[in-house]
This record gives sequence, C-alpha cells and structure tokens, in this order.
Amino acid sequence: MMFDKRILPLAIGGLAIGTTEFTIMGLLPDIANTLQITIPQAGHLIAAYALGVVIGAPILIGYSVKFPPKKVLLTLMVIFTIFNALSAIAPDYNSMLIIRFLSGLPHGAFFGVGTVVASRMAGKGKEALYISLMFTGLTVANLAMVPLVTYIGHAFHWRWYFAIVGVIGIATLLALKLWLPAMERKEDSHFLEELKFLKGKQSWLVLMITAIGFGGLFTWFSYITPLMTVVSKIESSYMAYVMILAGGGMVVGNLAGGFLSDKLGPEKTCVLLLFLMMCSLSGVFFLSEYQSISLVLTFICGALSMSVAAPINIMMMKAAPKSEMMAAAFMQAAFNIANAMGAFLGGIPLEHGLPYNYPSLVGVGMTVIGLSISIIYFYLYRSPNINDKEIAVECATCDQ
Repeated sequence: MMFDKRILPLAIGGLAIGTTEFTIMGLLPDIANTLQITIPQAGHLIAAYALGVVIGAPILIGYSVKFPPKKVLLTLMVIFTIFNALSAIAPDYNSMLIIRFLSGLPHGAFFGVGTVVASRMAGKGKEALYISLMFTGLTVANLAMVPLVTYIGHAFHWRWYFAIVGVIGIATLLALKLWLPAMERKEDSHFLEELKFLKGKQSWLVLMITAIGFGGLFTWFSYITPLMTVVSKIESSYMAYVMILAGGGMVVGNLAGGFLSDKLGPEKTCVLLLFLMMCSLSGVFFLSEYQSISLVLTFICGALSMSVAAPINIMMMKAAPKSEMMAAAFMQAAFNIANAMGAFLGGIPLEHGLPYNYPSLVGVGMTVIGLSISIIYFYLYRSPNINDKEIAVECATCDQ
C-alpha cells in the first residue's frame, strides 16, 4: 500500500507530543539542578503537564465540535508550540509549573480530533490502520527522539529539549497546512451529545483501568534516570541508550498488544497485561541493583507501557460508539491522569528518604487495583472469542 501523505501531519504532531511528554523523565535531575529544586519537585512538572491534558481534553473538544477539524488541529498545535517554546526560557520553578500545565492543554484534544480525522480519511475497513499510522509518531518519539533529545539535554542544556519540541511543532503546523485535507464539521455534534457516553458504567470502568492500572508504570518511568544511575549504577552519560532500550520495548509492545488483542480479545488481553505489569514492577523493586537484570526489565516495562494501548482503546470504542472524538480525548485524559498519579505517588517514598526503587512498589499497588477492575470488566463485558462462537455453532447443530 502506498503511503498516504495526508496522515503525515498527524504523525508529526504525535512525534512532537511524544517528545515533550516523555523526554522530561530522562532530564529530571538536570532540570532540578538548574531550578534549584528536588527531584520529586521536578516530578511535579510531569504532573502539571498531565493535569493540563486532563482538563484541556474535554473542554477543548467540547468547544472544537463547532469548527472544521483542520482549523481545530491548527489552533491546537499553535497553542502547543507556543507554550513548549516558552518552557525553554522559563526562569524559575513556579513559572515552569504554569507553562507546563498550559503546554498540556491541547494534547488530548489533538489526538481526539486526530483520531476522527484519520478514520474519516481512511477507506472502508482501513480505519484502524490510519489511526495506528497517526500514533506511529508516539512510537518514533520513544524510540528515536526521546533518546536523542535526552542526550542533547545532558550534553548541552535541558532547555534545548523544549526548543526542539517547538521546532517539531512548527513542522507540524506546516504539514497540517499543506497536506491535511479540509473537512466539514459534524453537523449533529454538540458538547452534551458527545458526553452522553459517560452515563454508562462501562466507560467509567475503562477510564479507571487506564488511570489507575496504567499509572503504575509511570511510577517507574517518571524516575527512571535516578533509578538507573543511583540504584543500578549506570553512568548518566549512558541514559540516552537506556531510553533507546525502553523505546525499543515500546515498539515491540505496541505490536504485541495489537496481536494479542486480536487473538484473545481486548478484555482478556488487558487482564493479562496488567498482571505482567504487576510482576515486572515487582521485579524492578527487588532486582534493580543487578545491572543486567535492570536493563532487561527496562525493555519489558517499556513494552508493557505501550502494549495496553490497543486493547484498552478498543474497549473504550465499544463503550462509546457514538462519541468517538470525545471518548478518544477522555482516553488521553485518563492516560495522563495515570502519568500524573504515577509521578506524584511515586515521589512520596522519595520525599521520605527511601531509595529510588520504591516508586515501583507504589506502582505494584496501582496495578493490583487496575487488575482487579479489569477482571470485573472482563466478566461483565468480555467479547466472545472464536472458540466461544465455534462452541455455540456446534451446540446449535447438536440441538437440530
């Protein structure tokens, strides 16, 4: 299949968003040193961005249904680019906290609108493919851009990180202007109509699984640099390679999650992946002092962090078939609640002087809660798999 350049602006936007969201984890000690704050305080910058996503996603989506999608995406990326550029020159901790919050506002809305645009551009039967192509930007960010920008931030100054994100934002704006086709807004879309999916228990269970269960991995990822350098005794100059390892895991995990979801069903896959998250975070807590094992766990945790994306989004689409844009935005909000909760709760043991492997123990508790909710969801809403259908057919034949 020939690559459709119309999807490229959305992928570049995903690259920009992925770079700004995940690079900060590898530069927390540098930022803390410059702003004269503790590493747990620097972790609050992650939480501030995530809070911006959570608040911005439903509000901006609710407002944007009145306008054509291309105009909305351009506006969102202008906001994103301006505030990321301002992050590069923020003079102190308080101003940085505010700017990171404002930088996060367009994140969820961009992916919410982008998901609908991608599906509308796709031919019949190719909607999932086009949506996955949009999210390749996030994959490339974690595999290539995050390690590269982490290296640049260590070698020169962390402020270059935000400047680079600003440049990618400008590239996204140009690509949106040149290649994204103009589309009409949905005439029957209204803010209250888009929110109706929240009346169902099914939607709330999916959001809770995402926010709490997935948050367990962010307790690990938010403090990966001090974990690897202090506990695992890896030189800070090698952190870019560690981030490449985690990014490679994310690429593999993204593909594996989609494959397992097709084979086992999204509900059963979600239960399995959360169980594996619980086990891997337990491994981080007990075994991070062993350098080789710690590196293996970095790859595994990276893989699990992306593997849940496909099944959990399928579960949400089932729960909100008539509110795709708002549901996609709320999923981004839920992922970033996970980000914020992981960074905040993972920092609590550090503020009490405990070692840097203790955030992962908090993560184990979060994944246990997420796993429990996913088991409940499985028994209430699971999809029949192929074997179930075959058994049903056989039983019907026997009855005849």
